Amino acid sequence: MWLKPLSWIYGLVVDIRNQMFDWGILKSRSFDTPVISVGNITVGGSGKTPHVEYLIRLLNQHIKVAVLSRGYKRKSKGFVLADNDTPMSQIGDEPYQMKQKFPDIYVAVDKDRCHGIDTLLNNEATKDTGVILLDDAFQHRYVTPGINILLVDYHRLITHDALLPAGRLREPVSGKDRADIVIVTKCPKDLKAIDYRVLTKTMSLYPYQNLYFTYIDYCNLHKVWGEDELRLDDLSETNVLLLTGIASPQQLLVDLKEKCQTLTPLSFPDHHQFTEQDILKINDVYSNLSEPKIIITTEKDTTRMKTVTNLDDNAKDNTYVLPIKVAFLQKQEPMFNNKILSYVQKNSRNSILVKRKDADKPKDSDNTGNRPRTISFRNI
Repeated sequence: MWLKPLSWIYGLVVDIRNQMFDWGILKSRSFDTPVISVGNITVGGSGKTPHVEYLIRLLNQHIKVAVLSRGYKRKSKGFVLADNDTPMSQIGDEPYQMKQKFPDIYVAVDKDRCHGIDTLLNNEATKDTGVILLDDAFQHRYVTPGINILLVDYHRLITHDALLPAGRLREPVSGKDRADIVIVTKCPKDLKAIDYRVLTKTMSLYPYQNLYFTYIDYCNLHKVWGEDELRLDDLSETNVLLLTGIASPQQLLVDLKEKCQTLTPLSFPDHHQFTEQDILKINDVYSNLSEPKIIITTEKDTTRMKTVTNLDDNAKDNTYVLPIKVAFLQKQEPMFNNKILSYVQKNSRNSILVKRKDADKPKDSDNTGNRPRTISFRNI
């Protein structure tokens, strides 16, 4: 409570900044190429990376996708376009993860998002970009995205939180009004009907906004240093050390606890770079587990784990990564996909979707209204 006065001061500063954008004192740019922003208004993870990856899978078969991120904690500056050999230190762990999983897309980092978009669209190597996904850009108001997606962690709803430093909100809850789509993430799979109604009322969205609910869908485990795979359903007699360096592992803890014999969590801060002391601690905790035992870690943590050198051989041989995807509840996936694909179809001349649409039109039809432009769902 003693931090509340500081939160009021922080909130006043944020309000003034937002008003300056609303009044046009600070300028926000739109772009002719479709731009989709995915972000949150809280400090810490709300599932941005798996939701961006969902959009990549959805769009990559139709159009050339580029992901533009700030590149948190990278050791480089300015605009960096990743290739398949770019080290994690130059672009950050999350962009690195996406480039490794989707080598045929463009992944770039730039703190100045407008400059990053301009560079992607004008660079000879990336000028065929058809859609740009902005990772963690909800507060970056210098860009006006065509679709603004706000993610809200089910385990820490923004309506129950407080502004920094008393809470984890980067801006007041009213900031959600800028979103075209709000997704409540990391929901339990068995969310009850009454819970949907309560959450819908709690979020209190406008008619132009769409509310969705997603949960974490787990894939097979596979070795970080090896080829072997395991199914989660095969862990009922296994003792697991869950190693995480992510902001919000609560739902992961809940889901894994019911799958294994015992679950021992070992958590580090988000984006944590593992030190020699950390590895010694991991070795010690793992050695005290009863057999059979394994280490499970996340995809993001794997990008940093691969750089360690003093992990015990037995622990190293039994360290598995747990890939995740997001899935929609209430059979909302087709509706969400249609909104995203329709936006890209209406605003891009480079996608398969648009070519199909044009092929279906009469040859004497008036195509003057098909020029690329950036629009919001408010205008559809």
